[in-house]
Amino acid sequence: MAVRFSQAHRLDCTARLISEAPKPKPHYADHRDRLRARFRDAGPSALQEYELLELFLFNSIPRRDVKPIAKDLLSRFGNLGEVCGAPLHRLTEVKGIGEKTALDLKLLHSIGAHMGRERIIGRPILSSWSALLDYCRTAMQYEAVEQFRVLFVDNKNRLIADEVLGRGTIDRAPVYPREIVKRALALEASAIILTHNHPSGDTTPSKADIDMTFTVTEVCNAVGISVHDHLIIGREKIASFKMLGLM
Repeated sequence: MAVRFSQAHRLDCTARLISEAPKPKPHYADHRDRLRARFRDAGPSALQEYELLELFLFNSIPRRDVKPIAKDLLSRFGNLGEVCGAPLHRLTEVKGIGEKTALDLKLLHSIGAHMGRERIIGRPILSSWSALLDYCRTAMQYEAVEQFRVLFVDNKNRLIADEVLGRGTIDRAPVYPREIVKRALALEASAIILTHNHPSGDTTPSKADIDMTFTVTEVCNAVGISVHDHLIIGREKIASFKMLGLM
């Protein structure tokens, strides 16, 4: 005896078969596998900058082709460092970048700065001067406004602390010599290194920079604290007051 099924039942069965059928892999899935394999087997030097950024974005954006997004980010900001150092609101202006992915990129920048800091804290500054400069560059070179930091050194010339003591506008950060001395005494520091960034990228010391350095040095010397140097961090280079003969 033949069994008849209603049209609704047949449509339901068809829909169920379609939904249970294995879905084809998206076109970018194999690309992701190949890129991960290249990174694993040949290392980061085998990948272009946009491909390294792609690899990172795979985890933040799991179901989308991220190559165009990586290229757009680099086209807008210039390089990987500037991408990670860009403000959140500017990152989210790029198509495909939501707040979560922007925060992930900022996290990558923070991790890089933290790792650089671990390389220098507790070590003699003269033997790790290159690492110290790298750290300052990573931490400050892409800041959109001026940031004034002080590196505190103990009596064995080891770096014991690094603190932001002023944030300001695109061309000025407030600096209070008494606050610097107060913090140095609290940390029992015997010397300090002043450092701030120039968002414009030009590391030429301004008259205000020179005058401020002179004032801070005078106040610190009065209580037995040395000022080793004042570093200005730009996009491409670092200026040292000591090397320039300004202190």
